Amino acid sequence: MSYFRTAILLAGLTALFMGVGYLIGGAGGAVIALAVAAATNLFAYWNSDRMVLSMYGAHEVDARTAPDLHRLVAELAGRAGLPMPRVFLMDNPQPNAFATGRNPANAAVAVTTGLVQSLSREELAGVIAHELAHVKNHDTLLMTVTATIAGAISMLAQFGFFFSGNRGSNGNGPGIVASLAMMILAPFAAMLVQMAISRSREYAADDLGARICGQPMWLASALAKIDAAAHRIPNAEAEHAPATAHMFIINPLSGLGMDSLFATHPVTENRIAALQRLTATIGGASSRPARPATPGGPWGRSARGPWG
Repeated sequence: MSYFRTAILLAGLTALFMGVGYLIGGAGGAVIALAVAAATNLFAYWNSDRMVLSMYGAHEVDARTAPDLHRLVAELAGRAGLPMPRVFLMDNPQPNAFATGRNPANAAVAVTTGLVQSLSREELAGVIAHELAHVKNHDTLLMTVTATIAGAISMLAQFGFFFSGNRGSNGNGPGIVASLAMMILAPFAAMLVQMAISRSREYAADDLGARICGQPMWLASALAKIDAAAHRIPNAEAEHAPATAHMFIINPLSGLGMDSLFATHPVTENRIAALQRLTATIGGASSRPARPATPGGPWGRSARGPWG
């Protein structure tokens, strides 16, 4: 089903490109825009994951550079029945994480240094399990391509306004009214593209992630901590690229100004409540306190898995 939704989003981007092309150059402009859209869509399919990882300065780690984090991801991937994804760290004080990649065989899980420094091993396991659930549900392609689409929409709006300012007076470009309409409506179109990723995706990933790690309250505890931190610790990269905010487990934006338009996550309290109900259904140590993070980070020096 996620592939079908991806196709709809890509078709929407194509239609937007063609519409702007038509406003700028008539039927010929629409044809040129169609070719550009096709190339953009193809590029996004193959490269959007690398673009997002690069945007956040994520660097890959392995069993040598981050042995316990790598081991934790490997254990959870095994429980999920997934190939081992690549593991990335982002040097960012805000605790957060996302998964990317066009399919499970090319997946990557990226976590911030703030996440691994502030969560217990159990909480970290819950977060990673959530991201692996996105991989298993094939959400990652949809998430990365959507980020690319939203960025393209903003670029098109700026281009259309520039074009009107330079050519509208001689009748060869869109009028000022049409250009202003694009400037106003394009951000809302970007919001709609992002919100086309159903909020139920996060609930589904919470549910499956809790089942992967076996303890819903580990994830619930992590969500509460991340949500509280996200409101007081800025994520500069996300603020500069709000179109990627929907990829994270918790909205990384401060919520100031227009950034609130890109809040695509369910209310954290509702997600925690759903995990509490899941605990009652499948069992789990809902009252078990999380083990504090070790001085070396929550991956610590222990060779034990998160269930040890």
